Amino acid sequence: MQLFYCPDVLNDTCYLNSEESKHCIKVLRKKEGDLINLIDGQGQFYEVIITIASQKKVSFDIQKTWREKESDYSLHIAIAPTKNNDRLEWFLEKATEIGVAEITPIVCQNSERRIIKHERLMKIILSATKQSLKAKVPKLNPIQTFKEFVSTKQESSCFIAHCKEEDKTYLKNVISTNNVVLIGPEGDFTSTEIDLALKQNYKAVSLGNSRLRTETAGLVACNTIALHYEKN
Repeated sequence: MQLFYCPDVLNDTCYLNSEESKHCIKVLRKKEGDLINLIDGQGQFYEVIITIASQKKVSFDIQKTWREKESDYSLHIAIAPTKNNDRLEWFLEKATEIGVAEITPIVCQNSERRIIKHERLMKIILSATKQSLKAKVPKLNPIQTFKEFVSTKQESSCFIAHCKEEDKTYLKNVISTNNVVLIGPEGDFTSTEIDLALKQNYKAVSLGNSRLRTETAGLVACNTIALHYEKN
């Protein structure tokens, strides 16, 4: 199933934007009378029939709608952007495919990258959402400092995955319905950052015995929680 993105469809906006329209008509060769499927990014699918097949604006009439099955869990990953943009983009793509509700890029003391291209990253997330046949697009928050993030009250179970040789429990043993997981930069979180997180009721967790790259650690956290709920 090929999906197109139309975030304003609930506001009676019965047409695709220029980018989606061009892909629909020029690349996929869709024409008037064809049925296509849309998502609104909020969890709703739509089957529509094309009424005007224009590369600039595809118009349509809604035929039916249905709701995506609600996830059994919520996962918010706060992750330090990698020095190499490709690695962060890879993480966002794969995390979206596996299942993540929200992502916040965070700047830590050891961060090598402190600026992100929010618009480009959202395009990657949207593409992965459509490719994996999901109707709800994960939320990508603006970048913020580690201190700002951990000082914000969370209505979830909060975890910090770090590499220090300290008492930690495996993430798989403490998963809850709503989870926030902190993933640090290549140089790891500093002791000061870890102490601050612990004071804010974050629990120190391990993702396994291997030392992982930032983007790998983020994906392991996503997969650990997703598999837990698939098994249960």
